[in-house]
Amino acid sequence: MLLLVQYTLIFASVLLLVALGGCFSEHSGVINLGLEGIMVIGALGGALMMRYLPADLPGIVTVLLVMIGAVIFGVVYSSLLAVACINFKADQTIVGTALNILGTALATVLVKAINMKANPDDVSSTIQYVVQKKKFIQYIGGFEFSWFLVVTIIALIVAFVVLYKTKFGLRMMACGEHPQAAASVGINVYKMRWAGVLISGVFASLGGISYIMAGVSEWKFENGVAGFGFLALAVMIFGQWKPFRIALAALLFGLFRALSNVYIGIGFLNSLNIPSTVYNMMPYIISLIVLAFTSKSSKAPKAEGIPYDKGQR
Repeated sequence: MLLLVQYTLIFASVLLLVALGGCFSEHSGVINLGLEGIMVIGALGGALMMRYLPADLPGIVTVLLVMIGAVIFGVVYSSLLAVACINFKADQTIVGTALNILGTALATVLVKAINMKANPDDVSSTIQYVVQKKKFIQYIGGFEFSWFLVVTIIALIVAFVVLYKTKFGLRMMACGEHPQAAASVGINVYKMRWAGVLISGVFASLGGISYIMAGVSEWKFENGVAGFGFLALAVMIFGQWKPFRIALAALLFGLFRALSNVYIGIGFLNSLNIPSTVYNMMPYIISLIVLAFTSKSSKAPKAEGIPYDKGQR
């Protein structure tokens, strides 16, 4: 059961970080379906930092630099969504889908190009990568503690305070509800929406690098992030675009995702002789069921997905 709790917290932290990113973007009025692609690119930035940073750096320095590398990559990539959807008023659904496809393809090509230049018999880079990842993990009383749990808790508190306790957050949410009314009192809707998308890039990229920490070897970029970006969207909707509700939803979805990793060690689940593929599908099946029953009562920002037009009233 301890292992189940451990994996639940790991997956819940990933989902929470990414869902908070989507929450900021949608509160500003932009639907960010590209969270999956941003996760991949952010993870790529963090993975490259882990691969090339000196192994003798102090752990806390490595952790900070890897997160900074992931955030830079993710923010730059999310700016493509902002330019297309905010400045050029492109369809947000299509642009987000394109970013998801491009992100995995781009990461795969870049990693293969780097590996082709390296000596195929040289395993030092892989060892370096694994050694760096160990710096993110601490063991407390037999419990595996990741620094990303701390980052997730801080992110949750910061998201709540920023959205509900600051002028910036209230103005951003106003742009997602009625941008014309916000503009009439002097709020720059374009800047607020840009801020929302870029903040979503920060959270999603941290979620991406957190996701690859669950592995034990170099990450295969061809596999993307196994649909976690779309699961995070389901978590966000189930959480009604509110940070603490999103946290509870992330724990629920994280629990079902964790079952696919540890069901063999849980007696009564193992005795059911259910194929492992069923456990792997559980989070996605649950997301469909949850959305089917909650989508009608969900209260999304009214202006999300609608390009801002100054002349519209």
